Amino acid sequence: MSVQEKWELMELPLKVDLETRQILKSLPSAHAALAELKGIASTIPNQNILINTLGLQEAKDSSAIENIITTHDDLYKSELNLDAFKPLNAKEVQNYISALKKGFELTSQSGLLTNRIILQIQEVLEENTAGFRKLPGTALKNAATGETIYTPPQDFDTINRLMANLENFMNDPAICDYDPLIKMAIIHFQFESIHPFYDGNGRTGRIINILYLILEKLQTLPILYLSSYIIKNKSDYYRLLQEVREKNSWEEWVLFMVHGIEKTSRETIDLIIKIRELMMNYKYKLRDSYKFYSQDLLNNLFKHPYTKIEFIVNDLNVSRITAANYLNKLAEDGLLKKEKLGTGNYYINEPLVELLTRR
Repeated sequence: MSVQEKWELMELPLKVDLETRQILKSLPSAHAALAELKGIASTIPNQNILINTLGLQEAKDSSAIENIITTHDDLYKSELNLDAFKPLNAKEVQNYISALKKGFELTSQSGLLTNRIILQIQEVLEENTAGFRKLPGTALKNAATGETIYTPPQDFDTINRLMANLENFMNDPAICDYDPLIKMAIIHFQFESIHPFYDGNGRTGRIINILYLILEKLQTLPILYLSSYIIKNKSDYYRLLQEVREKNSWEEWVLFMVHGIEKTSRETIDLIIKIRELMMNYKYKLRDSYKFYSQDLLNNLFKHPYTKIEFIVNDLNVSRITAANYLNKLAEDGLLKKEKLGTGNYYINEPLVELLTRR
């Protein structure tokens, strides 16, 4: 019998001491980076700018981990909802954004991260109401060899019991007094190992990561995303998950996740500073040269890397003709790039797109 067959997923809390010297040493710099990110994010005048732009990046990267590949161009075009453009992969990525926003809204309202919320996130993500797995047969396989790497719990009662236990662990601080970053690493491992859904487990699990940091008041917005870090370290991510199951190698897993939080926070801080500088640059240009300048217009051009007349109509409460005049004038002067798609036009904030795609 292999090590894998002997290993069984247990309820939390763990019977392992994770407050090791190495882990405790890694926490202060990760917390400092998170706190700095929280502060920098609050300096952007309209918070939807960050949720939209950084959320799109996360959706793209998180989906790419599951081999749902889309280009930035397709992604930004799909946000326009133009009839002439309906690519399937971009639609899945848009579902991720909707699921993330839904989870953020529900967690913010309730101050909890419950299984009901997790089920609603997955429902938006997958566009079905299948809920937790009820049928056996799910196994995680090596994509190259077809070999079964890990078999998660198979019966509905076990999945339900483990998810109820995970819900308690996330919401009741009395169960475990570990640092929230250690707990996030445990929660992510536990959720991915329960693998409660037929599909969308990885993406749901990565949404849970950021919602848990918000629940713990380490962030106020869902903008810290580990997917770019996981993509760059994909083989380590899957190897370390499996080594917890095979060798009980918790320390390495927790250090990997804490390092990811710090590194991703630093990268996100740099990106937000660059977005803020670009916004100020556009603000001065618009304010000095255009009578129609407004903060709402500026916010629109940075909330939507690709914008369109309808977005301006809705955000500025102006007529279609007025909105078209604004956008066409900005395109003529080189502040936006005008493109045609089907019977409609859209307008690209090229410097912003370059910042986002360079990441």
